[in-house]
Amino acid sequence: MSEGRVHDVYERLKAIVVGFEIRPGDRLNEGDLARRLAVSRTPLREALNRLAAERLVEIRPGAGFFCRALDADGVFDTYELRLALETAAVRLACARGAPEAIAALRAELEATGLETRGLTVGEAVARDEAFHLGVARLARAPEIATELGRVNERIRFIRWVDMAARVATTKGEHRAIMAAIEARDEAAAVAVMTAHIARRMDQVVEAVREGYSNIYVNGPAALAERVLERGEPR
Repeated sequence: MSEGRVHDVYERLKAIVVGFEIRPGDRLNEGDLARRLAVSRTPLREALNRLAAERLVEIRPGAGFFCRALDADGVFDTYELRLALETAAVRLACARGAPEAIAALRAELEATGLETRGLTVGEAVARDEAFHLGVARLARAPEIATELGRVNERIRFIRWVDMAARVATTKGEHRAIMAAIEARDEAAAVAVMTAHIARRMDQVVEAVREGYSNIYVNGPAALAERVLERGEPR
């Protein structure tokens, strides 16, 4: 079996579980998934094991694979991990970022990274993630960038909720982060990044509550496909 075939199954299955198309805590029926993806059990099982290693699905001995839980404690812990990674990345970006790479990220931010009108929630979050991964690449720390990408996947659904709820709030944090990196002002960059990312537990609890409402009432696809009318990504 080709590695490309397994990777294709992995990517398609990851999109399903990241977006909670299978409800939190539900068992993943391998037969149903194999039919849905038109694949055999072998690449499906390999993809499920990869996703389990990345904590996007859970393995319960003797019971099989389950969609990961959507709980406030887990989301809060993941945000704390994101904060640690992103503050480390922005410190290193201030110290290591090549001038031409910094200029390129600034140009990309101004060209596509601020305006959200007409984008779907999913598209706006994707642009937001791209900016933050761009900061990690400035840091020239590939392990941080890789881990940040995985963390983004684990909280992407909650970030859809967050983007939909707060799109009217425009604070210009991305511009402020960019300006601090350009000035090589590590303290300012860390302070703005911390304010930008950090979430209180009550905020996480509310986002999880809203997330469950979207999953069980309208379906997660309706959230990701909602078109934004105004505001900027934070």
